[in-house]
Amino acid sequence: MDRIDLFRIFARVVECASFTRAADTLGLPRSSVSAAVQALEARVGARLLHRSTRKVAPTQDGAAFYERCLRLTADAEEMEGLFRQDAAGPAGRLRIDVPGRIGRLVIAPALPDFLDRYPGIDVDLGVTDRAVNLVEDSVDCVLRVGTLADSGLIARAIGALPLINVASPGYLERHGVPQTPADLDAHHAVNYASPSSGRIEDWEWIEGGARRSRPMRGRVTVNSAEAYIACCLAGLGLIQIPAYDVQSHLDAGELVEVMPDHRAAPMPMTLLYPHRQHLSRRLQAFTDWLEALLRRQLLA
Repeated sequence: MDRIDLFRIFARVVECASFTRAADTLGLPRSSVSAAVQALEARVGARLLHRSTRKVAPTQDGAAFYERCLRLTADAEEMEGLFRQDAAGPAGRLRIDVPGRIGRLVIAPALPDFLDRYPGIDVDLGVTDRAVNLVEDSVDCVLRVGTLADSGLIARAIGALPLINVASPGYLERHGVPQTPADLDAHHAVNYASPSSGRIEDWEWIEGGARRSRPMRGRVTVNSAEAYIACCLAGLGLIQIPAYDVQSHLDAGELVEVMPDHRAAPMPMTLLYPHRQHLSRRLQAFTDWLEALLRRQLLA
């Protein structure tokens, strides 16, 4: 096993915090991964990992060595492809994770264009609303919508996703059309509970340049975008939703925008990577393509 292979294995153990998980993601026996790390420690003359029954973590030397391993393995990956016949374009497999409805409605339909442009790249597209761990799940990049927690990941801002207020014609016929937030006392909302925290989101709007919010009465609470829209279509209350999410329903007259002058603040869209330096050519190609797609489809 050459040194680059040892570096790759060590880096994966650090990222997974587990010899067993690293072995699974690399397709190697656990004993081979453990032996590779031991060989690397003997070669460099330093202990690189703290080992316990529950978790593996880098030592101070190991943390510094890990950063250098990332740079070296990324350089090696680029160099290995310099003189191949397919070197005219990036190649390899990417693991990407995106929110459910953006993945289904926007990215998946456009993906043939990307694959035609880059025949050497294969894509594992995760479509989920749960927050994946890029390092532990070995994901190259995720798209997130909304305010980010301080995760230590590298963020690339894409833009802001416009939100609108909508209701079904049947609901508005029964309850009237709200004109301003002051009218909301006489209305119900379909309440949305965060899948991660369970917290019910307040109704929001911008007034005088400031963000305002208030709780809303609602007889139904959901925790997915699909259910949120379905309950609104059923006439159960008002919702605040990204415009692209309901455009087809607006075009068909199944939903109607209300209070257009009192929208919530747009939601930021961000691409997240584990590391700033040495993005692979395939990941750079995909993220450039994805940013252009999202700006064209969602931010126009």
